[in-house]
Amino acid sequence: MVNKQAHRKDEHVIIAEKLFHEQSQTQLNEIQPLLNNLPEINRDEVSLKTTIMGYEVDSPFFINAITGGSPQTDKYNLELAKVANKCKIPFATGSISVALKDSQYAVGFKKLRKYTQDTLLFTNLGAGNSVANAKKALELTQADGLQIHLNVAQEIVMPEGDRKFYWKENLIETQKTISKPLMVKEVGQGISPLTFNTLSKMGIKYIDLAAQGGTNFIKIENERRHDLHDYDYLAEIGLSLAKCLLGAQVIANDCSVTASGGIRTPLDIVKALCLGADNVGISGLFLHILLKKGPEQLIETINRFKEEIKDIMTFLGCRTIKELQQVPVILSPELLSYKLQVKSILKNKM
Repeated sequence: MVNKQAHRKDEHVIIAEKLFHEQSQTQLNEIQPLLNNLPEINRDEVSLKTTIMGYEVDSPFFINAITGGSPQTDKYNLELAKVANKCKIPFATGSISVALKDSQYAVGFKKLRKYTQDTLLFTNLGAGNSVANAKKALELTQADGLQIHLNVAQEIVMPEGDRKFYWKENLIETQKTISKPLMVKEVGQGISPLTFNTLSKMGIKYIDLAAQGGTNFIKIENERRHDLHDYDYLAEIGLSLAKCLLGAQVIANDCSVTASGGIRTPLDIVKALCLGADNVGISGLFLHILLKKGPEQLIETINRFKEEIKDIMTFLGCRTIKELQQVPVILSPELLSYKLQVKSILKNKM
């Protein structure tokens, strides 16, 4: 008998690929970094080193959580893990909860560490899981860190989704208890400035914004509703990546920000870093390339991205990611207005 949760993983990949759009919807096109026409730099001096979950890495982007937990999605996970290892960029699994509920679905997740010996491996769970499950997830995968995803909107639209969302105490306890770093993330609606502020006060150090504009789980779950009433009108309820980054910028804290949600080009990555991200997660684009063109083309794309990021950093006059984060940017009127309104809202809330 097919496990319903495992079957859902297959549906998610099929629908995500069906809904994939080539054009960026991040609003990063409304960000203009100011060029340095006298950069006084040698391209060979440019370093892509940065950090993710406290680890130093040689590339500012990684393969973010996608899927896993069924025979077909395990195959995709394995191929992505091998690509990540060859390119020496971190790799995050999709949610491992199905494997904790039924051991037959743990096999694919257990294999991933074998194929990521030369890079970082992160695993993933929903915020409703216990601290005990968080420990089990890390033990099962031998991962270097744990992502906990916040997915209220997805659960509400999901026909079989949860309806209880008491998560704060569990997150705090998990952060204190597990032996590996913890990252909290969204799944495509974006971490709002108010939530970012709350997470920061809770002591969460690593936050993945996972904005609206990439893989959209409201749209995916709406496709799975079939004869039930339609939630399509909620599809654009989230925040764009540019808005999430600007919201995070407003809050004075020591959190490390991961930017994800609709990244399509090396310029998208650079702009996200200019807005304060320490690293960038990419899911939908890399899965799309894997499915349509295969692992070798994905490896070529990742290596090209690294070189082109260096090109862009050169004409911005930046040798390091830290310098890139200090590049002045011009915002569109909409984004400037958004940032000012967020400042006002946060001032009244604090």
